[in-house]
Amino acid sequence: MANPPNYPSKVFLNGEILNVADAKISVFDRGFIFGDGIYEVMARIGGRFFYREAHLNRLRTCLEKIDISFNVDTLEPEIPKLLELSGLETADCLLYIQVTRGVAPRQHSYPEGIQPTVMMYAWAKTLPDINQIPASVVLQKDFRWSRCDIKMTSLLGNVMANEFAVAHDCYETVFEREGILTEASHSNVFFVKNEVVYTHPADCFILDGITRQVVLELCEKLGIAVRLEGLPVQEIPNLDEAFLTGTSTQILAIANIDDFVLSGGHAGPITRKLQQAFLDLKKSRP
Repeated sequence: MANPPNYPSKVFLNGEILNVADAKISVFDRGFIFGDGIYEVMARIGGRFFYREAHLNRLRTCLEKIDISFNVDTLEPEIPKLLELSGLETADCLLYIQVTRGVAPRQHSYPEGIQPTVMMYAWAKTLPDINQIPASVVLQKDFRWSRCDIKMTSLLGNVMANEFAVAHDCYETVFEREGILTEASHSNVFFVKNEVVYTHPADCFILDGITRQVVLELCEKLGIAVRLEGLPVQEIPNLDEAFLTGTSTQILAIANIDDFVLSGGHAGPITRKLQQAFLDLKKSRP
């Protein structure tokens, strides 16, 4: 039977590349029991991974933050093998990497001397040049913990928030924490007011997205003013534009936040400028 869409044909698991049906983990894996692990997603565009080193460095940093000892460099030679055996050596795709603390009897404290469980898979995915259809988003209070800077596998809060968006016929949920706009359930968020771009600083309340970092670089290159600060919810009626960023989201204009419509429901001029610059970067980056 063929694999459903977005399911891989092959999985790299602990040093082996296996048919997906043969890839198994222990029920005592701490990633399964506690969500005790880190993940990363990279997009392969035109034969190369976009900002590959930035993604791998974030994987290293997040593993260090939760004290999982794993040499990310050991994955480098395995990625092309996985792509080849998956029939994706020339295809645009997304690569998912996950490292958990490993298998041990269930206890909350970190066990000593166990090997991390390492898994990767890829699936065909062609990202659009520019996301042309603006997104509707809904606001929700941020009920998650205060270490959102860790790209962890325990994503129940984000999953619940995204389901909240879907239930309201929206693409995303944008969080507010104590009245300040922070990030979205699976993307970062930017706001534009009076030709100034605002986004929450990269502290423990947001994940510092790689695409977020790229957008900040593009703003500097294009001479667009940026302020790294969280805007109060009360500022929403004063906004001119807003957009989301992420590895697969890229740069996506926000049409409305709850009932407030931005830029007539279309991408505004600064959003369009950044989308075009992002597209140029994708085409030119070695």
